[in-house]
Amino acid sequence: MDAKDLGSRLRSARESRGLSQQAAAQAIGLPRTAITQLEAGSRSVSTLELTRLSELYLRSVTDLLQEGPTDEDRDVLMALHRAAPGLEDDPATREQVARCVQLCREGVALARLLGTESRAGPPSYDIRLPRSPGDAVAQGEEAAEQERRRLGLGNAPIADVSELIASQGIWASGVTLPDGMSGLFLRHPSIGLAILVNSSHAKGRKRFSYAHEYAHALLDRNGDVTISSTDNSSEMVEKRANAFAAAFLMPRGGIRASLRNLDKGLPSRQDHAVFDAASGGHIEAAQRASARSQRITYKDNALLAHHFGVSYQAAVYRLKSLRYISGRESGDLLERERFGRKYLKALSMFADVGEQEKQRYWDRELRNEIAHLAIEAYRREEISRGRVLELSATLRIAGDTLLNLAEAARGE
Repeated sequence: MDAKDLGSRLRSARESRGLSQQAAAQAIGLPRTAITQLEAGSRSVSTLELTRLSELYLRSVTDLLQEGPTDEDRDVLMALHRAAPGLEDDPATREQVARCVQLCREGVALARLLGTESRAGPPSYDIRLPRSPGDAVAQGEEAAEQERRRLGLGNAPIADVSELIASQGIWASGVTLPDGMSGLFLRHPSIGLAILVNSSHAKGRKRFSYAHEYAHALLDRNGDVTISSTDNSSEMVEKRANAFAAAFLMPRGGIRASLRNLDKGLPSRQDHAVFDAASGGHIEAAQRASARSQRITYKDNALLAHHFGVSYQAAVYRLKSLRYISGRESGDLLERERFGRKYLKALSMFADVGEQEKQRYWDRELRNEIAHLAIEAYRREEISRGRVLELSATLRIAGDTLLNLAEAARGE
């Protein structure tokens, strides 16, 4: 391992302990400039200094000197590979997941330096394991309604699901995943909570995957890794997470209001009983809707999908679950999906839910959070210019750009 790599490893170990360069220097009897030089790779480290630093950082000398990922990184990745055998054979997935883990660890280290609150995440819902599909759906929908109330979302659509998840102390990012895998939820002391979703899927499906994994963060926080794929879709916790995602993204009240705006969703016959002031009795009347006026068409379903930012299919199944359409009607709507997609595309609305997101946006939320922490840490003089430049490479931001932004914040 060369001096630069060792310096980077020492810096990560120090920040994982939440120590400033000054605190580390004082603890082992060195000037702060020596720590700065060690971490920049411009000064060699003696055996005695390395031993003292390893003791201070609660890391073995072997761990600091070994090539490749640290023990903390390997723990996360090994847990992932155990949960999804064969995943390590996919180079693109392995590289992107490892990079996300690295970014999360950088974020945790920066947050510790700043003394910010631990990323404990949202509250964990203490719900027993569902015993049947019906039980799973009921639990998922109830949890979704509770979470929307907690967040004060009302019945409105969620504009950006990944941003909402990030606001709850969960790292969120899109990555390349195998076709049969929609997303995964990670929990580890070195990174906190993280949700990764398959960015090869269309935007609407990816939003659903974010909400699905958010359900695991709320309801299934016991293990290190939860993977959602075609292989385990029949499990009760996966059915519960699907029900949560549907109700979280498409709340019952929001669907009802949207259908009313479309003049749909009302019963074909409405009976009224009105009090009669003159007689003290009442007057009964019946009102019938025009023939076929309440039928929900492919166009209506497509507009609902666009409004709530979900796929055409997800909207169909939500309408069926809420009993606005029958099984036969849902089948008819699914067969006419191509017309719904064509309708949205003709109105330039399809790109919002039906197309894949551009790659530069996949990890935007995650990079935004780390960049914010880096600039704030530099502003408070907790990290050096060299550290900012190191982070710029990890964040895929030009070094001079991030440094200029950090300098501007320090000058305020």
